[in-house]
Amino acid sequence: MKYSYLIWIILLCIECEFLFAQDSLTIISYNVENLFDCEHDTLKNDFSFLPNGDYHWTYHRYQTKLNRIAQVLVNISGWEATPLIGLCEVENERCLHDLCVRLKRFHYKYVHYDSPDERGIDVALLYDSTQVKVLNSKPLHVDLQGDNTRDILYTSVLIHGHDTLHTMVCHLPSALGGETATEWKRYVSKQLIQQQIDSILNLQPNAKIVVMGDMNCEPKNDLRGLNNMLIKRSENEQGTHKYQGRWSCLDQFYLSSALAPHANAHIFSPKWLLEEDTRYLDNKPKRTYIGYRYHDGYSDHLPVFIKLAK
Repeated sequence: MKYSYLIWIILLCIECEFLFAQDSLTIISYNVENLFDCEHDTLKNDFSFLPNGDYHWTYHRYQTKLNRIAQVLVNISGWEATPLIGLCEVENERCLHDLCVRLKRFHYKYVHYDSPDERGIDVALLYDSTQVKVLNSKPLHVDLQGDNTRDILYTSVLIHGHDTLHTMVCHLPSALGGETATEWKRYVSKQLIQQQIDSILNLQPNAKIVVMGDMNCEPKNDLRGLNNMLIKRSENEQGTHKYQGRWSCLDQFYLSSALAPHANAHIFSPKWLLEEDTRYLDNKPKRTYIGYRYHDGYSDHLPVFIKLAK
């Protein structure tokens, strides 16, 4: 009996250390801002992003956008394969396939479900198939009483053949129409996330959980059992999105207690992702469009990433 208990303690300790068998593990979250292909998808309201649409979205501009996103991702990872990448504002599977082609030196696959979002943009999870095995995935539908929005993407994965990681990629409803007036939509979305967290932790109190994405609000510790890793950030990390001269940290990571002590969160903001803000001073993300004028940039958001270390 004594030996059985000792073996159980050893196995528990080993389980807690598996994820950190590598020196570090990087996870990226990036709102890529309107990654549409240039062909009409009958299930999407994508008319503005067609060659004859409002944005005159051509094949060349689509290819350039893919190259820009790939450039960002490989620069964060240091030209190594990042095991997991959460993406927001992706139109469909073709966009994900074409992005993976740009990253062909790695072995990326993706998890994606079409959602009922009115703009036709979804969330997705890229994963390096040499490091990650998908165990289960499903879309979590957010019921906003007829107001369609993005689903939340839940995926459980096995990393390095040892660790089970539960992930949720989110793009919560925006504050368009007023922050106060739309707060209930984000509250409903987070209640759904909380239900999924609770169901996991009830079965596995030491579960490794990562919630990431564009929360469309400032960082808060408002998910029970998880820590928001972007509340405390360095002084030079102003935010991930700038609107009317004000930086906000909309893009965030929440980690369960099994991961949070071993993690550091960062905003990726090299000079080439930014440009001068001539109206409000300082700088701002260099985006693809300014209004309807093509600007040949990256996104209106900066990416965030975490490093899980020993």
